Amino acid sequence: MPRQGAHATGSTDTTRILLTGAAGRIGTQLRPSAAREGRTLRLLDITTPPAVEGSGAEETVIASLTDTEALLEACRGASAIVHLGGQSVESTLDDVLDRNVRGTLNLLEAARLAGVPRVVLASSTHAVGFHQYDGTPVAADAPARPDTLYGWSKAAIESAGRLYHDRFGMDIICLRIGSWFPMPNGMRGLSTWLSPADGHRLVEACLSCREPGYRIVWGVSRNTRGWVSLAEGEAIGYHPLDDAEQFAPEVIGECGLPDPADPITPRLGGDWCAIPLGQTL
Repeated sequence: MPRQGAHATGSTDTTRILLTGAAGRIGTQLRPSAAREGRTLRLLDITTPPAVEGSGAEETVIASLTDTEALLEACRGASAIVHLGGQSVESTLDDVLDRNVRGTLNLLEAARLAGVPRVVLASSTHAVGFHQYDGTPVAADAPARPDTLYGWSKAAIESAGRLYHDRFGMDIICLRIGSWFPMPNGMRGLSTWLSPADGHRLVEACLSCREPGYRIVWGVSRNTRGWVSLAEGEAIGYHPLDDAEQFAPEVIGECGLPDPADPITPRLGGDWCAIPLGQTL
């Protein structure tokens, strides 16, 4: 017998996608590339998302992740959720608990009640920031080793996703996103960069793959200096095309080569491994 509250997995219906954090930098970037014939994006944020050229059919919901009734209404009729909302950098314990941990749990519960079968959760490299690259690509499901309270909150939402998959049968894909910017930010970015185009490819792979179950996937491009495994992403159809190496001369010229004796150098979280906990960035 199916588990209580379980959902049928394997659906690749993408007719109505709920996008949280839609007014943020990444959400705004995604909207034109996510436009499809027959697809509606339902944009959720605490502020009105800006107009974006090339966007398709869209609906707007102004609501907080703390508003459980509004979240449930926003989830109704959605075929999948891409969850980008929440605290995006290191901050106080109250901030990361409210915006990331409680906010994500509220969303998962609303998705369950509304019958949404698939949720894509934006996690982070900082959930595993204390792992070190030793020449062997770090697996996407490497155990959590957060480098900050923010990183801990991302590890917590991965665990929440596992709970909702195991208990209710929902498809949950967690994206351990590296550095999602137009170009790499510093030397670490040459290893962790996720180009905007590859970010779009990653999200579409998560929405279209069949029967993903529960998975953790790295959100990085095909970087020559990459530290992490791409195999888990390729297993769901994510085949990144971009490489941060094209920016290497400029980045090295600006930043210089890192000190190999510095214990922070090989850590996935970089200098986040040394910043004060709970200090707002």
